[in-house]
Amino acid sequence: MTLPALGRETATVVDVESLDATRAATGDEAAFERLYRRHVARIHTLARRMAGPDAADDLTQDIFVRAWDKLATFRGDSAFGTWLHRLAVNVVLSRHRSERNERTWIVDDEVALAMAARATAHPATRMDLDAAIARLPDGARRVFVLHDVEGWTHEEIAEQMGLVPGTSKSQLSRARAALRRMLDGH
Repeated sequence: MTLPALGRETATVVDVESLDATRAATGDEAAFERLYRRHVARIHTLARRMAGPDAADDLTQDIFVRAWDKLATFRGDSAFGTWLHRLAVNVVLSRHRSERNERTWIVDDEVALAMAARATAHPATRMDLDAAIARLPDGARRVFVLHDVEGWTHEEIAEQMGLVPGTSKSQLSRARAALRRMLDGH
């Protein structure tokens, strides 16, 4: 049976990535550079959405440094991009845990959500979604991005962030409400 053209292209990309990942794990910097170029935009977008625009550049760099260090753990059970995405989420969440304890950010989010949802200075001002997401407090932003953008379940989010699923659901509900208010200009 012959693969359709798109299937062959997809398989080729996956094979090339696996080969590059294997080569990079043995120290081949050119192979790692190809992986970097292939995935940097997606990883930067994820970091910006989860941690805000001010932290995105540093986080992206940290993610790729961590990927270089951990390439030997890539077994090829999934696509390299999937492995890198999971690593990126873990780096962002780990950075957050090291900066503040979990209880503090949840309490801080209550006040921050109320402040973030306040109307902008001029009622005619409209925000785009990325700008509105960036205004959310850290915890609410991370839950929103992981759930509504990345498609994670509340159980997966809770496990990764050290929460209970109910807290994840609550944060998501508040984040959505705040986003609605910001995007409506109210």
